Amino acid sequence: MKTNLAVVFGSRTCEHDVSIISGLQAAMAADSARYDVTRVYISREGDWYIGEKLADMTFYLSFDPAQVTHVLPVAEKGKLLLIDYPTEKKKLFGGGRCVEKTIDVVLPVMHGLNGEDGTLQGMLELMNVPFASSGTLGCAVGMDKIAMKQLFRGCGFPVLPDTWAERGEWERDRNTVVARCEQALSYPMFVKPANLGSSIGISRANDRDGLVHALEVAFSYDRRVLIEKAVTAIEEVNCSALGYAEDVRVSETEMPVRWDDKELLDFSEKYLRGNSGKGMSSLKRKIPAPVDDEKQTFIRQTTADVFRALDCKGVTRVDYIIDKDEDRVYLGEVNTIPGSLAFYLWEPVGVSFAQLIDAMVDAAFKAWADRNKSVFSYDSNILTSVRSGAKAAKVGR
Repeated sequence: MKTNLAVVFGSRTCEHDVSIISGLQAAMAADSARYDVTRVYISREGDWYIGEKLADMTFYLSFDPAQVTHVLPVAEKGKLLLIDYPTEKKKLFGGGRCVEKTIDVVLPVMHGLNGEDGTLQGMLELMNVPFASSGTLGCAVGMDKIAMKQLFRGCGFPVLPDTWAERGEWERDRNTVVARCEQALSYPMFVKPANLGSSIGISRANDRDGLVHALEVAFSYDRRVLIEKAVTAIEEVNCSALGYAEDVRVSETEMPVRWDDKELLDFSEKYLRGNSGKGMSSLKRKIPAPVDDEKQTFIRQTTADVFRALDCKGVTRVDYIIDKDEDRVYLGEVNTIPGSLAFYLWEPVGVSFAQLIDAMVDAAFKAWADRNKSVFSYDSNILTSVRSGAKAAKVGR
């Protein structure tokens, strides 16, 4: 019997379109002999849809909700039920419900807020439904660059010097924020929204005017902003991890190749240049990364250590910065749901995209079984005491 797999993508995020590409890639790569795949699209308004039209990428250019089915997610005995929305509304007036799909396991392919940040994962954990991404903790910390760097620093991982600020203090007294940045760091600096990916909203500041502009841009996207030392002689190396708990494998390494000697791989570099709906897989890269054996060993080991430190699951990608002037590797960030699920890093070590999805689904069921070993009830007499106390109070009136 096939496993009913829901690939969930889209949602209320600046990375909505990137998520569509990654989601459709994953749905196409899943082994049709093993899975009955349901594409679940979450719109920019937060509505859930299923339907055959969702397999066509061009459909999203002029999305028509009348051509797909609007559903509600409901949990029942460890399954996710996708219920027809209009029928569910009629149920309030005595009608029956129509279960459009019964899902065994969810593969979240979300990028950014409202999906990769632990919100969807928290809902699925509350529903007790197996899902094939990191859990609430890993996704929440991995999404917030400020919290992530604090955790990395606490674990002893090498990270670049930084500071951070909030929108409220920026609106009250921007001069104080600028002064704090200049006291903590020298120019140039990179200014980054704390909870965005795909390089959206990131700017380089070479002087005070540039810093003010960069902060204005970043605060337009997020309430919290990270300000970080900029490395001028830079190389980037990425590595992926796969598994659950102590069973962690690491992939081959890659070095993304910049066009025009850019210091930042921006959104257009990652997704638009030479891209035909291939997402991160279309980025030009060198595999394996051309770095010495010592750096390779450090990067691969640290990737596994980060995976465990954040209690990750499924597949992640960890990004590193090499300061060529210092000849030193810094840990950049972890992507708990990487673009294109980082399948291009696994193919060189003999893991196909289909096998990658198999491993993620297997991890989902292992984690679900582990979670259900825990005790979620505790017998007490609190309610009895409250009831007795209420009765006594009533009698005493």
